[in-house]
Amino acid sequence: MHGIGPGHANARSTIIDAIRAAGVVSRTRLVAATGLTGATVSKEVRALLDEGLVVETGNAPSTGGRSQVLLELEQSSRYAAGLHLDHDGVTAVLLDLGGAVVAEQRVRWTSEVAPQSVVDTMVVRVHAMLDGIRAPRDRLLGIGVVSPGPMTPGEGIVMSRPAMRGWVRFPLAERLRQASHLPVVVDNDATASAVGELWTGGARGSTAFAALYMATGIGSGTVVDGVPYRGASLSVGEIGHVCVELDGPECWCGNSGCIEAVAGPGAVVAEARAAGLQVRDSGLTVVEAFAEVVKLARRGDRTAKRIVQRSAEHLAVAAQTLCSLMAVDLLLLTGTGFDIAGDLYLPAVRERLARSFAAHEGPGVRVEVSRHAQRSPAVGAAALVLQESLVPRQFNTLLAIEPDTVVVPSAR
Repeated sequence: MHGIGPGHANARSTIIDAIRAAGVVSRTRLVAATGLTGATVSKEVRALLDEGLVVETGNAPSTGGRSQVLLELEQSSRYAAGLHLDHDGVTAVLLDLGGAVVAEQRVRWTSEVAPQSVVDTMVVRVHAMLDGIRAPRDRLLGIGVVSPGPMTPGEGIVMSRPAMRGWVRFPLAERLRQASHLPVVVDNDATASAVGELWTGGARGSTAFAALYMATGIGSGTVVDGVPYRGASLSVGEIGHVCVELDGPECWCGNSGCIEAVAGPGAVVAEARAAGLQVRDSGLTVVEAFAEVVKLARRGDRTAKRIVQRSAEHLAVAAQTLCSLMAVDLLLLTGTGFDIAGDLYLPAVRERLARSFAAHEGPGVRVEVSRHAQRSPAVGAAALVLQESLVPRQFNTLLAIEPDTVVVPSAR
């Protein structure tokens, strides 16, 4: 039996989180899973039904007594917008209450565009996405915005790559809040990617998991019992800036020999060009150029294969470091880099973790490529809004059970 625990703000958030985790569940099983009294569960469920957040969706198979009415979240009752701010543009998504992406837009720009212009444009795009699915604007809970590197709610991006220096110290959350008149949540893109897996079902069955994120840069996010680990700031998880070569190349962060500088997409592209591979050097983003190198490797180019394999082996070291430090049972490879080349990196990561000393102490770490790898930061940004609005702050996934089977549809 579990109580509400320090992670949940109240009985309401406990029940919402339990229904989210189970998918479909009866009141009786909610009582057993949360430790709340039957009267409390009945009262809170009735309020959630009245608000339209929860619906009765059928009946569980009878075991001889009265058939149990089943509950699930009403997916179209609320929405959250997620924005992923990167050096070449913004990816925006609209997530429903069930964690499904119901709208998506991509806006590209050059580094000369003023941050305030981007903020104003994205507010317009968020409203356009709502209009596109014919959802009333009062169903939008808020906007989540994430970006690479350290961020704070008050100052926005604290430090970033040269291409995004114009955003450093820009009060992103405040300006977005003023322009949209909505609650705004900010966070690191890798941490958000991990939180997104909670709401989209990618981490189902795990009590402690991590997301290894690769796009232009490399980062990570870790969630334990439904609680994202943030450390003392939103800069936690910078696994890409762990040194693996003392005399390695300089990194934009100020150090040398970082995993990102040695084996990230930019390093792969630079090495490929230095080796004489035909990779365009203008008109492409780092990730797009990385995709060209990966394409050559898939076609059997030996040099490209060697370069990608070397990168994969270094990323496997990052994965091993992350898993050893955080003692997770699941590692999800996410971000556009792994969307492009996840199948080429997955074997190296699995092999490295399989021969890690930690693998001999338990069942080992399951490693998968996220099904939302391409847009995981934006999805995660929207998931942060769902978390903050409905299951405030730190929360626990209490209901580790299989969803009930619906056998008798009931009137909606």
